Amino acid sequence: MTFKKCLSIVLVLLLVLPGCASAGSKPGEGRTKELTDMIGRPVSIQTPVERVVALTAADCEIISALGCEDALVGRGEYCDYPASVQEIPTVQSGYDTNIEQIIALSPQVVVMGSMAQGEEQAQALSQAGIATVFTDAQSIEGVYQAITLLGNVLGRQEQAQELIGEMRRTFGEIQDKVAGKNKESTIYFEVSPLEYGLWTAGQDTFMDEIAVMLGLENTFSDLKGWGEISQEQVIARNPDYIVTVTMYFGEGPRPEEEIAAREGWQNIPAVEQGNIIHVSSDEITRPGPRLAEAATLLYQRIYE
Repeated sequence: MTFKKCLSIVLVLLLVLPGCASAGSKPGEGRTKELTDMIGRPVSIQTPVERVVALTAADCEIISALGCEDALVGRGEYCDYPASVQEIPTVQSGYDTNIEQIIALSPQVVVMGSMAQGEEQAQALSQAGIATVFTDAQSIEGVYQAITLLGNVLGRQEQAQELIGEMRRTFGEIQDKVAGKNKESTIYFEVSPLEYGLWTAGQDTFMDEIAVMLGLENTFSDLKGWGEISQEQVIARNPDYIVTVTMYFGEGPRPEEEIAAREGWQNIPAVEQGNIIHVSSDEITRPGPRLAEAATLLYQRIYE
């Protein structure tokens, strides 16, 4: 094979195997893209976007699922999935977001969460010439919106719609399996353990939507959003299933055992029948693509 022919093959491969920044490129890219983020802020972004800092774990997962992990130059300290992102430099996020650390990474765009960051941080980054995009996914539809937004930011619109389609198919399959089972049972999501104060998911949350998808009634569906509750309320509502997301580090009683041993909880149907389900907190608490995996796991634990 001649040198010219080898060179031609290499050039073809470079064209057909683009990285994230150039994947799905269309006429007009390389210019300013005007977007509206999930809290209604107009955002101007210079494309293609090749350097991104994602401050929330869910957004980091979405960006990776879109095939754009190579665009991440920084991540919030809780961004740990997929495992490969742990090689990416971390920045202090949350309410004490470290603006200097972010600026030092020279990103074009910083993806922020509306519950952790605010306009003050966005303004500081804007003064440094860095665009900011806020996500705000509280429901499954909100997750779809976040995926669509980040797909647009990264020029991965087609991949975003494919990812949404995969999630819709999984949820649809679960609903089809559940249809006609008439379980008529209730479920309680414990998103914060007793030692830190009990918190649960109410209506307008993706956990509540998953409960409905599974043909179950969320015991706290009268609560709006995420809220603090008492032991007495849980006991009075008598759930048939309890889902705990408490992390277990291999020492002491497992989360299921701790719940079963609580005073006054012994007569709750979920405790009596051993229907306490421990699931990975990351899969079911992060508004990202793995919610479909969490729903599948709960279906298997409840129905199979």
